[in-house]
Amino acid sequence: MSPSTVRGALTNVLLVCHANTCRSVMAHVLLEKMLVERRRHDAVRVRSGGIANHARDGMIPSLDARIVLREDDIHLAEDAFASTDLRRHRHIVAEAHLIVTMTAQQKAMIGAYEEAQGRPILTLHELAGEAGDVDDPFGQGEDRYRATRDEIKRCLELGVDRMLTLLHDRRESSP
Repeated sequence: MSPSTVRGALTNVLLVCHANTCRSVMAHVLLEKMLVERRRHDAVRVRSGGIANHARDGMIPSLDARIVLREDDIHLAEDAFASTDLRRHRHIVAEAHLIVTMTAQQKAMIGAYEEAQGRPILTLHELAGEAGDVDDPFGQGEDRYRATRDEIKRCLELGVDRMLTLLHDRRESSP
């Protein structure tokens, strides 16, 4: 049995940023790729969403995010992903077994949701065993997006095994 399944149950990871068009999109597809590489993709469902007032359902991923993801052989078509406004879809928060945010501010915001109570919430840097935030690259050009992608990828590489352990432990303690 893989560390992310218990009795065949699917576990849910929710990645959170402000609008769900840049950072959480990059984290989402990079994590999915890492789970495929670890043969855990059938047991872990990755979701993402935005929590800020300007988050909307149905926004497309930013062009700069899609461009820099291609360098990692992730070809995300404009219509392959649409943003999710977590303020409108709180059930996604309630279904999460682990919530990972890009910043401490987002951690506090999502932590205030009743649906997040009792769920582990970490920033991406905390998941990697570090302090700090993943700053928003919006409007800062392709080089800033590339640096943000690299930061997200590094944190995920450091934290993915911890994430799988947290999910395993959480599922084992569930009735």
